[in-house]
Amino acid sequence: MSAQLDLLLEYFPQSIVETLVKRLGLTQLYPTQVEALKSGVLDGQDIVLSAPTASGKTLVAELAMLKALTKGGKALYMAPLRALASEKYDEFSTFFGAFGYKTAISTGDFDSDDPWLEKYDVIVTTNEKADSLLRHKAKWFDRLTLIVADEIHLLGSDRRGATLEVFLTRVKLMPRKPQLLGLSATIGNLEELAEWLQAKPVRVDWRPVPLKEGVYYNGEVFYSDSSSVSLEDHGSPLYDLAHDTLRDEGQMLVFSPTRRSAVSDAKKLAAVTLKFMKPQESRAVRDVVAKLKSIYADKVTLELLALLPRGVAFHHAGLGSEARSVVEKLFRDRLIKVVVATPTLAAGVNLPARRVVITDYRRFNVEMGYYEKIPVMEYKQMAGRAGRPRYDEEGEAILIARSLQELEFLFNKYINAKPERLQSQLSSEPILRSHILSIIATSDQVRNISQLERFLTSSFYSHQNKDYFYIVERAKLILKRLAGAGFLEINGENIVPTQLGIRVAELYIDPLTAVQGLEFFKARESASAIAYLFLISRTPDAQTVHVRRGDEEWLEEKLKAKAGELGFEVPDDEVEYEFFLQQFKTALLLEDWINEVPEDVIVDRYDVGPGDIYSITLTAQWIAFALAEIARLSGYNTHSVNLGVLSKRIEHGVKEELLELVSLKGIGRVRARSLYSHGYRSLIDLVVASEEQLARVPGIGKALAKAIKKQLSAEEEVEVPNERTLSGLDLYLD
Repeated sequence: MSAQLDLLLEYFPQSIVETLVKRLGLTQLYPTQVEALKSGVLDGQDIVLSAPTASGKTLVAELAMLKALTKGGKALYMAPLRALASEKYDEFSTFFGAFGYKTAISTGDFDSDDPWLEKYDVIVTTNEKADSLLRHKAKWFDRLTLIVADEIHLLGSDRRGATLEVFLTRVKLMPRKPQLLGLSATIGNLEELAEWLQAKPVRVDWRPVPLKEGVYYNGEVFYSDSSSVSLEDHGSPLYDLAHDTLRDEGQMLVFSPTRRSAVSDAKKLAAVTLKFMKPQESRAVRDVVAKLKSIYADKVTLELLALLPRGVAFHHAGLGSEARSVVEKLFRDRLIKVVVATPTLAAGVNLPARRVVITDYRRFNVEMGYYEKIPVMEYKQMAGRAGRPRYDEEGEAILIARSLQELEFLFNKYINAKPERLQSQLSSEPILRSHILSIIATSDQVRNISQLERFLTSSFYSHQNKDYFYIVERAKLILKRLAGAGFLEINGENIVPTQLGIRVAELYIDPLTAVQGLEFFKARESASAIAYLFLISRTPDAQTVHVRRGDEEWLEEKLKAKAGELGFEVPDDEVEYEFFLQQFKTALLLEDWINEVPEDVIVDRYDVGPGDIYSITLTAQWIAFALAEIARLSGYNTHSVNLGVLSKRIEHGVKEELLELVSLKGIGRVRARSLYSHGYRSLIDLVVASEEQLARVPGIGKALAKAIKKQLSAEEEVEVPNERTLSGLDLYLD
């Protein structure tokens, strides 16, 4: 055993260290891990650790959690994205399972305290789910002795950063505060963040694979260490860089600014990557493609499947989760050579490559209508993916310049620049109103104006700005509006949440969503499905689709036909009208979805991908459920029933007549319609039918027929595959 591993014997029994070595393959501690241990992470010290990608931060978290568990504690691991949470759950299940500890993951259902998590030792969640559990006062939260906040730099992100900030502020003020470990690859103001958290800042610059950063210009790569290399001319910067990388059996990860450009770049690179595909690699990829074709028929996925055998893939949020997982696994297994991704991958799953290429330092801001420069932090996140431990002696991150002036700019602005300071995002009114209601309605820490001021002055915003007068005064204005909406009662200094206010906070929606719903309910006794869907699409919580050039004509035709049902005036203002059309287009997509329009038709009609449909419908289903709850609590029973049914229809993508059938495990919209068409229209019909009869229905088969009968007889359930869910691993092992 190495002297480094002897360091672990100061904190763990011999048996645990032997398990780490023999069963989990730990042979040494990286400098990142040694520094964290020396800084007291296993002694209960709060730490914010900033270290490059792949430098061993995850093992630091695992050791800290293991130490907490050996002392009878419980650990929470927070990740910013569901994909990352799922990846960590898989890792932790193996790691902690070796010591007899149980790991659980919870990333959905924001209306539960998940009491089942009580019996697990390590809990993996997203930031929003952790915040929701705290709002629901999960009883096991008091047993937490360690909280790990991964990618803690996202506290500065404009859309979701405030959720993490408020959560950490609530943790800071807990009577029995658990140990906190923050992890990040890029924090410009590490010391300031750590000071706010009353934690020790630990910065490590070591990487297991050295990183070379450079800029490609006119056939040559200029590196930050003043060296340069000339590349063979193959017709374009991407061709040159790809050929140079693949010739030495490396892999390349390309970051392209938009989905459209990612697909376009992948198609162009196929001519290069195909030359480097070995016959056995092509066969393995074709087998995977054949299985994916059995569950996808939309144009986006079919474009991807056409590229995979050629050794290249694109990767963006419009793809279904199964397709994305397969791309990631094929790349990790070195079966495909190049992945062209949008920048969201940089903050998501761990997918390193020998060479990372960032094709453009600009991206289009859809909301503002212009191109903007990406932050240095975003560039550093992408560059950090360069270099695969055990495969590459060094990694390269390459930007592309189109002129000498741009070459100099890229070195000064990105390669030689430090990441921006994290800035609190708490002060904007839409963010502040949601979180003020939540801390009053779901926390015993705030019950009067003074306590609210104390909470706000404990935030990162106040720590950064020192003069907290602005945020306190804005909070007081928001309190009056929340009281006017019926969510709070203010009696002098005291603040009391109403039942409605508590429910809005528990449902994890913007208070304005509830206000819009209440105004809608008050104005009419009932409404059509499209009217409810348009209401949902207009709320600040909704995810909407973009209106393309050429969409206006058919949307306006639809609007003429349905305007009387919507219950909203068509705005005269040009900008407002554009948003109105986006919301209307989203409502039409949802209407098609619940009327069982095939997914591939929706993809083509609305210019979305399967991943977009999943995300849009998931959000809409939750808003419908939340509004149903608001209507029930406010006495609008007809609206409550209608929205409750609509929520289920959105969840499953079916007409109301199929809701009974889709309640069964393994029965989705396609199989349910098949059963219904063959005369099985209720659970009673299925009870009466024999296994043999059910097995003959297209899409059912013997295994699923048996599973259906077991569920109906209340016997022990068997696992059955979803219609649309095959994991990347399933596709390899089937």
